[in-house]
Amino acid sequence: MRLYLRLLGAHLRALLEYEADFWTLAVATVLMQVVNIVFLAALFVKVPSLNGWTFWAVLLMFGVVALAEGVGSLFFEGMWQLAWQINLGELDYFLVRPYPVVLQSSSSVLGINGLSNILVGGAMVGTALAHSTVAWTPWRVLIGVVLLISAIVIKLSINLATNAVSFWLSSPSPLFAFAVHQVGELARFPLSIYPLALKAALGFVLPFAFVSFFPAAYLLNEGSNRWIGLLTPLVAVYCAVVALTIFKRGLRRYESAGN
Repeated sequence: MRLYLRLLGAHLRALLEYEADFWTLAVATVLMQVVNIVFLAALFVKVPSLNGWTFWAVLLMFGVVALAEGVGSLFFEGMWQLAWQINLGELDYFLVRPYPVVLQSSSSVLGINGLSNILVGGAMVGTALAHSTVAWTPWRVLIGVVLLISAIVIKLSINLATNAVSFWLSSPSPLFAFAVHQVGELARFPLSIYPLALKAALGFVLPFAFVSFFPAAYLLNEGSNRWIGLLTPLVAVYCAVVALTIFKRGLRRYESAGN
């Protein structure tokens, strides 16, 4: 952990060398989240609820997704550079260092836009929960924290697994991972509004629903199957194990760049 934070700190100092770029990116990220909120508010002006879900409940889902993406960008942005690292043979350097390759790759880049996503996402989550009618007890708060951490782990695991597919592809761009990421944007809305095929895809094949929908349903006491939200920590462990397995198997077939 100490080495990981030192690597991220080095990248942060490099980013701060160009302060205009730093602040431009930070402000742009905030504006992008503001646009999402404006879109959501405009939608609920015309539609009072989405299959029984209120504006504040959906805002909670938006906030959790933004928060998870923020953590991924700020602390694990290097995952999105894996395809490029494989293509250039940069993993050669990682393999000879006494430090896990997956952590070296993940900490190779710091996405400062993640800080804005964390702040705005946290504000959305806090505002949404403040407008909920749930009676918050210490036990429920603890469950909420566990579910939030588990949701972030699921999001990070999906990012790692889909980027690790680059070991089997020849492209220097993470096209597959980006396509899956775009599918994950559907998790900003309640799973119940989608057809059965999408429910199965988002709930089980690519469990993005456990990032936002199922945890929110349990915390807000929404839906007859809200108990499924309690499975989020188990899904997080499963996703992390699968992601690490895919990465390790891909790393075994790594053949450098050939130069």
